[in-house]
Amino acid sequence: MLENLNKNNKNITFLVIAFLMFIIVLWVFLADLPSIDYLETYSPSLTTKIYDINNELINELFIEKRTIVPLSDIPVDMQNAVIASEDTSFFRHWGIDSTGIIRSLSENLLHGRTMQGGSTITMQLARGLFLSRKKTYVRKIREALLALKLEINYSKEEILELYLNQIFLGHDIYGVEAAARGYFGKHINELTLPELTMIAGLIPSPNRYSPFNDLNMAFKRRKHVLSRMRKEGFITEKEENEANAVPIRVESREKIRNQASYFLEWIRQQLEENYGSEAIYKGGLEVYTTLDLNMQKIAQQMLEINLNNFDGSKQEKAEELPEGGLVAEQKPKKVQGGLLAIDPKTGQVRALVGGRDFQESEFDRMRQAKRQPGSAFKPFIYIAAIENGYTPSNILVDSPAAYYNDVINWKLLSNTTNLSDLDPAIVKKLDPEKIWIPHNYDDIYDGSITLRDALVYSKNACAIKLLDKIRPITAAYYAEKMGITTYIEKTLSMALGASEVLPIEITSAYCILANQGIKTKPYSIICVKDADGNILEENLPQEEEVLSPQSCYVLTHLLMEVCKYGTGKYTNLLRRPCAGKTGTTDECTDAWFIGFVPNLVCSVWVGYDDNTTLGDKQTGGVVAAPIWTDFMKAALANTPVLNFPVPNGITFVKIDTKTGLLSLEDNENTALEAYIKGTEPTKYSMK
Repeated sequence: MLENLNKNNKNITFLVIAFLMFIIVLWVFLADLPSIDYLETYSPSLTTKIYDINNELINELFIEKRTIVPLSDIPVDMQNAVIASEDTSFFRHWGIDSTGIIRSLSENLLHGRTMQGGSTITMQLARGLFLSRKKTYVRKIREALLALKLEINYSKEEILELYLNQIFLGHDIYGVEAAARGYFGKHINELTLPELTMIAGLIPSPNRYSPFNDLNMAFKRRKHVLSRMRKEGFITEKEENEANAVPIRVESREKIRNQASYFLEWIRQQLEENYGSEAIYKGGLEVYTTLDLNMQKIAQQMLEINLNNFDGSKQEKAEELPEGGLVAEQKPKKVQGGLLAIDPKTGQVRALVGGRDFQESEFDRMRQAKRQPGSAFKPFIYIAAIENGYTPSNILVDSPAAYYNDVINWKLLSNTTNLSDLDPAIVKKLDPEKIWIPHNYDDIYDGSITLRDALVYSKNACAIKLLDKIRPITAAYYAEKMGITTYIEKTLSMALGASEVLPIEITSAYCILANQGIKTKPYSIICVKDADGNILEENLPQEEEVLSPQSCYVLTHLLMEVCKYGTGKYTNLLRRPCAGKTGTTDECTDAWFIGFVPNLVCSVWVGYDDNTTLGDKQTGGVVAAPIWTDFMKAALANTPVLNFPVPNGITFVKIDTKTGLLSLEDNENTALEAYIKGTEPTKYSMK
């Protein structure tokens, strides 16, 4: 009997010690557990969404791609699919499924694996929020204890909502709403049963079951989820069979990749400067922009088609030897190009393409590159002249001339390029490197011509002589007034666009002409909201009257003639009133066309980054104008044809284009020209 008593005492002592050890171990685990208090103010990393002018999603900025939705917005089928496949006793347990854990533990011990499986939805949530993903028995215990704490402090509905918004679903996607957008391009409440169950099937191994990675595995996993839902009574056998018969069709991940990349980088830079990286990658901002996504797609498409054709033609020429042979493996480099479209009334940027491939080069050639505009700069000369009393009828002399640089400026040396006509003693003293003999592009000179024809046919000699009369400082003043901030050398070479400009600035300056003298600052962000819908930033058009509407209309009318008859006549294919100007630099290193209709201004630049020539006769009218026309034709296809509004104080008269005087009825050189009232010719041409 004494022996039995001693044995019982030993058993009791052992149990007490075991219990105390259990309490100590439990206390250690509980003391080391993370606090769940922060869930009261829990704010997960959210996705910043960027929209176009029509509220269409352009792209997203994120570290974890997530959009929070309340449980009431998540379909019951989605909730049931997750419960059926992940935790059938979710609404019956207290955070731990003892049967599942025992089954998982025995299987792991039998196969010699570390602890895995058996996790309830609450345990998975605890792991995702508070613990690492390393599979150990210690982590499993901590996971279970945290699950108990969550169940004590939160309702089942709150836990399920947190879980469905937190769970990782592959490809940087977190939560079921982001998954619905990422895999199907829909909101979660728009998905069908086959789509919902495919997403639910991703949970155990998102990369393995992703339809982007393995469509067959995604299909098998969806079939398993549907089977579990039917066994749990959530759906009927008929619903299961119908859902299994539906093929998996997901949105291509490439759909919005590289879409408006240069524009998005501009947006990102502005957001980061104003709000910081933390806010734009985790804060769930909503950014409403000025971009028209449809126009943007057209711009990228038309630019790429035309530049590919250009590269193709260069390749063909490069492969041909004079003897007719072939040059093996000779591949010319790809030409670069850019396109920028702005609403002249507001300054809102509608399309921006800064180069051929953002992945190859993030350098934005329309916002960051300074290039010579060539003759696209001439409108600044002509608007300065018109504002200072010149009219389309003024006569200019289209003839070659020689100029000499006296260190300060270019001075007229001779009205002929034949320097032998000058006093030999004078010529002998001149530095040949300081003599400038500009030429018309085609080396054709027409003698006395009207200011109208000088601009229409882009006569260099006339532009230089006109600039000499009004003085370079005057033209530079107007260019700066219209928004050109880059340094402009105030010399006669300005007439040929020798000073570099930023494409976005010269495009914005042309907007003033389309907007009847009102300057609007180009911008790209309309509104920024935080995750709660509060407005953080709101931008409106910034307007300033810098030119008279009458002067702008007179120049616009002349630029319409450029498009009808002059260097920009390719644009006649647009079949609507338009105005614009070509630009070509020396040796055809830059080709431009900047043109506009009443409600849209667009510039196109083509060239090589290293200033390699585009080739003989590859002018703005040949290379850039076709891209401009193709873009405008498609971008404006569903909009009404508009005429340029005529401001008060404008009068139209028929003139003889050769003399600038009023035209007789039988004159074949007649054109209807616009004048500021009181400046129109009053005499008739007798020619």
